Amino acid sequence: MAANQSTWAQLRQQARAQETQTEALFHIYAQYASQTDISPKPSKDEQRTEEQLNEILEKRSQLLTSLSRLLDSDPTPSALKSTNLSRHREILTQHRTELLRLRNTLSTARDRANLLSNVRSDISAYRASTTNPENAESEYMLQERTRLDRSHNVADSVLSQAYAVNESFGIQRESLQSIQRRITGAAGKVPGINGLMQRIGSKKRRDGIILGSFIAVCVLVLFWFW
Repeated sequence: MAANQSTWAQLRQQARAQETQTEALFHIYAQYASQTDISPKPSKDEQRTEEQLNEILEKRSQLLTSLSRLLDSDPTPSALKSTNLSRHREILTQHRTELLRLRNTLSTARDRANLLSNVRSDISAYRASTTNPENAESEYMLQERTRLDRSHNVADSVLSQAYAVNESFGIQRESLQSIQRRITGAAGKVPGINGLMQRIGSKKRRDGIILGSFIAVCVLVLFWFW
């Protein structure tokens, strides 16, 4: 029991120390987010600070897991220990939310800075082209040539697909013709097959005539008694 109490006290002391260290790192990391002239890419110091924050948050999560296991193994857990553990978890959740907020703030500020930088570059390029009309005309012609090349490439791709489809149809047509020739040749080789096919056709025509006559008689009788 005494060993359990000692271990709990040591782990709680480590948890409080790590919370203090996290707040100090947040103070440094927040300074990068509050800069008015933010750099387009994060500096090495900023990356190092963010890595340290991620590492210490992970350590705190593991430490709280150890505290939770220690509390579960206690035969007579106290309400005070449970409250302390809940408070440490709440602070960890707040710090994770704060890290996400600062990271989003930095990302938004960088996107805005990069956008302004791109706009300035476009303005500078436009001014340079207006001061030198020959270069502007050459650049315009190059852009038009690039567009034409792309259009030609698209047309070539479409034509290639059309040729491939046409060739596929031709192969299928030749295959069907070959199959038809084989069937005709096989039918010619079997003795009596042609006569049998003719008799079947004659029987079908005769049955069709009989059926048609019967339907006609039924219709006439129906009209007669209507």
